[in-house]
Parts: sequence; C-alpha cells; structure tokens
Amino acid sequence: MTSDTLARDVRPGSRHDPQAAVRRIQWSLPLVLFAIVAGYESWEHIFLKGEPFINIHLSAEIFFFGIVGPSAVFGVLAYIRRLLGEQWAARLELERLNRELESRVAERTAALEQRNAELARANAELQQLDQMKSDFVALVSHELRAPLTALNGGLELALQQADALPSAARRTLEVMARESERLTRFVQTILDLSRLEAGKLTLTLGPVASLPLLQRAVEAVLPDGRRPVRWDVPRDLPPLWADETYLEEIIRNLVRNADKYSPTGQPIHIAARAADNRIELRVIDRGPGIPAEMQSRVFERFYRGQRGESAASGWGLGLYFARKLAEAQGGQLRLRSPAHADADAPGAEFTVFLPIADSPEE
Repeated sequence: MTSDTLARDVRPGSRHDPQAAVRRIQWSLPLVLFAIVAGYESWEHIFLKGEPFINIHLSAEIFFFGIVGPSAVFGVLAYIRRLLGEQWAARLELERLNRELESRVAERTAALEQRNAELARANAELQQLDQMKSDFVALVSHELRAPLTALNGGLELALQQADALPSAARRTLEVMARESERLTRFVQTILDLSRLEAGKLTLTLGPVASLPLLQRAVEAVLPDGRRPVRWDVPRDLPPLWADETYLEEIIRNLVRNADKYSPTGQPIHIAARAADNRIELRVIDRGPGIPAEMQSRVFERFYRGQRGESAASGWGLGLYFARKLAEAQGGQLRLRSPAHADADAPGAEFTVFLPIADSPEE
C-alpha cells in the first residue's frame, strides 16, 4: 500500500476509521438493549403475570435494566471512542510526519546524487589535469636530457683543461658543472617519478650486500670525506632483497638530506642491523630535527618544511621519491625525530626496512 493510498484510507469517516464503527455501536447498542429489556419486561409482567400496563415493578425494571444499563454502556463506549479518537489523531500525525520525512529523504537523495555527479565530474577533470601535468613534466624532462648531457660533457672536457684557465674562469666552470649536475639529477628524478607513478618503472630485485651499497652512496654524496661519517654496520649482515640501483638512490637521497640540514663538521651516523627477518638501514643526522606537526607531511611531493632565503636548497622531492622507491621494492621508509636527547641538535632518523634475501634463488 502506497503512502497516498494509506493517507486516503486513514481519513476520518473512512471505512478504516475505528471511530465511525464505535460511534454506530455507541448509539445502536443502547437502543437495542432498551428495546430488548422493554419488550421482555412488558411480556413478563403484562402477558405472563397479568399486571396492569403501568405498574411500579415494570417501570422500575425498565428504568434500571433498560435505561441505566444502556446508559452506562453508552458512557463506556463514549470513553472508548474518545481514546480511539486520540489514537487515530496520533496515527494521522505520524502518517503526516512519515510523508514529510519521505519527501525530505527523496529531496536530499536527489541533491546528494546531483552532488556526487558533480564531484565525479570534478574528480575526472582533476585526474585529467594531473595526467596532463605529468605528461607535460615528463615530456619537458625528457627533452632536457639531451642538451644537459651535451652540456655536462662539454663542461667535463673544459674542466680537464682548467689548469690553463684563470682562477676566476676555473671557479665559474666548477660552479656550472655542479649546477648542471644538480639539474641533471633533478630531471632524472622527475622522469623516474613519472615512470614510478605510471607503474612503468622497471625494478630488478635481487640479493644486495648492505655495507658496499652504503659506502658507495655516502662516497657519491660526500666525496673526499668533507663531512665525518660514523659507521655502525656489521660486516656479517645477510644480503637484503632489493633493486641495487634504486636502493642506492634511496640512501643517496637520505644522506643528501642529512648533509643539507646538519651543521658543518657534525657527523652523519650510518647504521644497519637485521631484525624480524628484515634489514634496517638508518641514516641519522645532528640537525634541528623535524617538529611533530610536520612529520606527517615531509614525505609529500614538493613539501618543504623550511622556506625563505635561509632555507636549504632543494625541490621537496627527495624524501617523497625515497619512500615511493622503498614501497615499490616491498619495503618501508619511516621517520623518527628527535633522534638525540640534545635539545640544540635533536636530529632526525630515517630508517629503510627491506626484506632479507634468504637465498639467491628467492
């Protein structure tokens, strides 16, 4: 039964209205009782006992049984009718509220469906824009690789003969070489990120020895021992299971980040251990640390905690790329700060978790 049909059937006076039935019974039942009592008493006293038509016994019995009794029944039925009327009014009000609620739910559902459709369109547009941005960045980065390669080659050749140049020219070439290398690294990071996010980055997983990899990464970032390094890497560590090239890229990013934020002369702590069938590679600095409110965002793309002229150089991609590479190899990258009890240099500890390679056949 629909709401409209139910609303028509519950109107006062309809066939489903209990008050109408009680009202009919309220008036008809006392009359029927009176007629029965009057007829029976008259037949008993007049025809059977031969009493006169008007006598005190007949009048008394008709009054008590034919008038008082039916009147009491009439009163009881009136009370029942009033209770049914209150119940009926409550039911009508409930039905009205239900119809209003159904109407509001239908309106809100329609509005929600419209809003969901708008959000779906907006999401599709955002995804399209994000894809266009990624394609554009990848295209630009790809087109920059060829001129940067030529530029790096020319600068390398020029530096091989830098002794014959004036000191000012030699310093300019060295700065150009460093910045060109930095730009090349940035372009390569963008390309790798684009392939990684598109699921097209090819990983070659296999057993990797931790100590040689850590030493290569530190030497690449900190050549000629320009910053002290504290080593805590056991030589008997089992090999871990990873892509050697991209794992070294992760460690380079972490060491580069530690070098960027550590004061001059302060050592960087490189540690490793085996625990819970995993290898933990840790890079710990003596920098200013990372506040708790920023720790959930340091792995976001292009996020940089420090801004302004005094902020360290960078693009905000190193930690983001490092975490993505660790996850792509079945590992994790976590942050803990402060790493030291020193309030002036609490530092930060970045730990890479990767599975142990149980056997070469794994």
